[in-house]
Amino acid sequence: MATITRFEELDAWQTARDLANLVYDLSDDDPFSSDFGLRDQIRRASVSVMSNIAEGFNSRTQKVFIDLLGRARGSAAEVQSQLYLARDQDYISQEEFNEAYDLADTASRQIHGLIRYLRSRPNASRVQEGHIRYEIDVKSG
Repeated sequence: MATITRFEELDAWQTARDLANLVYDLSDDDPFSSDFGLRDQIRRASVSVMSNIAEGFNSRTQKVFIDLLGRARGSAAEVQSQLYLARDQDYISQEEFNEAYDLADTASRQIHGLIRYLRSRPNASRVQEGHIRYEIDVKSG
């Protein structure tokens, strides 16, 4: 398995990016675009998913990474909740709702998988320096 050296390589971040772009596209037209509160909140939540993944990846510790992944997952759920309101207000079609909801669900599942993976390696520390990645096994040394 190749070592991931940049957050852009994470499937969860790529899916979150797709989600944010979809949310921006859906909320760009009236009447959705005129509901400034909902439009801005769902956009912030969608951006938060990808931003927390990136921030966590470049954090100092695995514990912080896991915490930020949890926040990203929470933001994905926030997007899903807000999609219901957008649908209830007829800002988006049922098909658009399904597409965005499923994308948020996929991102959430990918994030959960990443959290599980990181928790399975509780004694590993990550140190990054530029394009070089060092793995330090705390148990053996």
